[in-house]
Amino acid sequence: MNPSAELLERILREHLQPESIQVRDDSHHHIGHAGAREGGHYHVHIVAACFAGKNRVARHRLVYDALGSLAGRRIHALAIEALAPGET
Repeated sequence: MNPSAELLERILREHLQPESIQVRDDSHHHIGHAGAREGGHYHVHIVAACFAGKNRVARHRLVYDALGSLAGRRIHALAIEALAPGET
């Protein structure tokens, strides 16, 4: 069973305390694809102070660390836009 976008948002809010966050479930675009059976496809746009001064890899690592085991088992694909406040 795939986690819901609401669950991902709740976890990310709790761990990263973002100024803003949008989580979109794109799984319906991948029905029939091989990876669609193993987890959901999500897009995350997140703005959080914890990303300030960090490069893209470090920002993505923070997101994956926050999601913990969901990222390894129940999420097949995750597109991440992680910004610090003031970045566009």
